[in-house]
Amino acid sequence: MTTNYPLTELPESTTPPRTADVTRNTAETRIRLKLNLDGSGQSRLSTGIGFFDHMLDQIARHGMIDLDIEADGDLHVDGHHTVEDVGIALGQAFHQAMGDKKGIRRYGHAYVPLDEALSRVVVDFSGRPGLVMDVPFRSSTIGNLDTQLVHEFFQGFVNHAFVTLHIDNLKGENAHHQAETVFKAFARAVRVAVERDPRAAGTIPSTKGSL
Repeated sequence: MTTNYPLTELPESTTPPRTADVTRNTAETRIRLKLNLDGSGQSRLSTGIGFFDHMLDQIARHGMIDLDIEADGDLHVDGHHTVEDVGIALGQAFHQAMGDKKGIRRYGHAYVPLDEALSRVVVDFSGRPGLVMDVPFRSSTIGNLDTQLVHEFFQGFVNHAFVTLHIDNLKGENAHHQAETVFKAFARAVRVAVERDPRAAGTIPSTKGSL
């Protein structure tokens, strides 16, 4: 039997929003980050590193999360502290927003191509930080981003989100394409992993009983 509710009488959702608001201030960077895991892919990004903003936008758009990041870092030195600390803040935000992780799928993986490039990302919200990354970038810089800092970003993320993350660029000749497939695949894998599984509502996806 189907019940038709008037629009003004729809039952309210009892599912709490999965959001986070993180501030990270150091002598090197000042970061404010807001996250909504159940968003629509909206973003407002300002890190001072154009290509990095472009990659963060991939996370929001393809992960279907809302992401608001303002970062003021010591870019007169280089981009290292800014990129790493944004990764740390994003990891903290995920950890905060996930809560006890009840009902999530926990695991996610994705393959994403872009022209000649192809990357695979596998993620496990295991409660144990670990990063295995094999991305042989064809260039040392993309725009104003040092490609070495992609690893630093993901290392900061996994250390503070407490996830296991495997990243492999399987093919690629253009560094821009390589990076973009990595970030898009990361977004898609995370989107699957944090999704609520209706069959597992209220349960922890682990035989240990906690993550």
